[in-house]
Amino acid sequence: MITAVHHVQLAAPPGSEDRLRDFYGRVLGMTEVPKPPELARRGGCWFRAGDVELHLGIEEDFRPARKAHPGLVVEDIDAYAARLAAHGARWDDALPGYRRFYSEDPFGNRLEFLERAIPVGSTRP
Repeated sequence: MITAVHHVQLAAPPGSEDRLRDFYGRVLGMTEVPKPPELARRGGCWFRAGDVELHLGIEEDFRPARKAHPGLVVEDIDAYAARLAAHGARWDDALPGYRRFYSEDPFGNRLEFLERAIPVGSTRP
């Protein structure tokens, strides 16, 4: 039985750690977490927000994930959309019960941001 997702890994090009820290840390507000020494030698960065962890690994022949993506649940989705306007926030209303938009990290990896359209326990139709 699977009980949780530990992390999602995305790839990034060699030498991109400073830009990753700026985007995932400053723009998204995630906290960088130290990688174990053996893994740190491979480059990349790990980030956490609450129970969500994203690992950005270095890939020599990097190609961005244009279709595959993490779906990140957020509070105050309008604030996230404003933060990500410079990164091409594109709204999509095709998922019932959620407001959501897509954006990209500085290297073209697709990211989805979601917020429940009707709060849990609400009696609104």
